[in-house]
Amino acid sequence: MSESPLATVSPVPEDQASERVAEIFADIQRTKEIDFVPNFWRTLATQPELLESVWNNLKKWMHPEATGRESSLDARTREIIAVAVSATNACPYCINSHTAALCKLGVDGEELGEVMAIVGLFNQTNSLANGYQIQPDVLPPS
Repeated sequence: MSESPLATVSPVPEDQASERVAEIFADIQRTKEIDFVPNFWRTLATQPELLESVWNNLKKWMHPEATGRESSLDARTREIIAVAVSATNACPYCINSHTAALCKLGVDGEELGEVMAIVGLFNQTNSLANGYQIQPDVLPPS
């Protein structure tokens, strides 16, 4: 069995984070209600500006209540979108992370299977429409 590829940089250990990074780490834990800082965030912390930018953007759209914003989409829908895009982009890290979030929201294997069936269906139909270069004729109202 082959080993998992390593990150291209060493993630920042929580106990070695600068003050600025430690504040963002604490916000991540508080907002996501978790007791550790995931590898994704610890890796982005090698570039604090990137960490802050990505975290603030993710928090705005995935945890709007933490920013005082009201979303038209509920948390379950937002996470389903995240899993669907992550599956389409073949990102194992994000697939696992957002599947875990969906499980915390009560999604079971049957529902996740239905999400993946729809993801697979639309990857297929999108590829067919693009491959055949089909001109759109069903359009949203203007």
